[in-house]
Amino acid sequence: MRAIVQDEYGPPHMLSLGEVPIPTPGADEVLIRVHAAGVDYGVWHVMTGLPLIGRLGFGLRRPRNRVPGMDVAGVVESVGAKVTAFRPGDEVYGAATGTYAQFALARPGKLARKPVNLSFIEAAAVPVSGVTALRAVGQVTAGEKVLVIGAGGGVGSFATQLAVAGGAHVTAVCSTAKADLARSLGAQAVIDYTREPLTGTYDLIIDIAGNRPLAMLRGLLTERGRLAIVGGEGGGRWFGALGRALAVRLITPFTRRRLQAPIALTRTADLDTLRDLIEAGTVRPAVGRTYTLAEAPTAVGDLAAGNAPGKLVITVD
Repeated sequence: MRAIVQDEYGPPHMLSLGEVPIPTPGADEVLIRVHAAGVDYGVWHVMTGLPLIGRLGFGLRRPRNRVPGMDVAGVVESVGAKVTAFRPGDEVYGAATGTYAQFALARPGKLARKPVNLSFIEAAAVPVSGVTALRAVGQVTAGEKVLVIGAGGGVGSFATQLAVAGGAHVTAVCSTAKADLARSLGAQAVIDYTREPLTGTYDLIIDIAGNRPLAMLRGLLTERGRLAIVGGEGGGRWFGALGRALAVRLITPFTRRRLQAPIALTRTADLDTLRDLIEAGTVRPAVGRTYTLAEAPTAVGDLAAGNAPGKLVITVD
């Protein structure tokens, strides 16, 4: 089968289109014929091997999984003997291993039925980013003021919509090029970080892949406000955003404000929740650009550059 392969860590040009065997599902695995796959920062981290501590899971000297990719939307090709939740022909979406390929393996607990009102391309934009946004937003109440930093990206576009759906007044922080997207998703106000500073006071701040000092963000919270740190591309080669997440956990016991760095693992229950919201018309994926499988290196490079609005998606089959 055709697949994007990587044999050593490095920049996007380390990714190349090649041929690898079709994987065989184990007893508790599902083989998916991939139609589309999302592009997220997890792919970038595995590609570069950064932060270095991540190589304990990625592979010490080279990527443990030659084929990158996690977000997936496609059709079940076959299932293992112990799988009862899905059968061949089912249209699914979720998280799998090595989705930048014509076929990929997944655990049933990381898949769900694809929303009926989404194409495969749209569905592939949902799993990782949508579940992460669910965890970051949590429960909001009508009238709360929410600041979404990075509202024009994959996670941010979902976080904006989820907060708006909860009745919150959302201020989106993004670049000039992504301001119109943020407004179209329901943000009542937009701060262009390239032109103006962050101001105001908020009940919830969601900082996505940012590097602003925690003290500054805490200063924008109400007395009992909440701060959710999602990702972050700073912090050095060894620990990256993990250092910021650790700082959040160390500070939390000493403040009335609720600080968190949620870890979002894609699970069927969350995918079902997102599907219900999508089919009800409450939330929609914001697909910014699509790429062919051969263009996957360009897609990951565009993600890292931060220039493309919304979620980037690779079309496979």
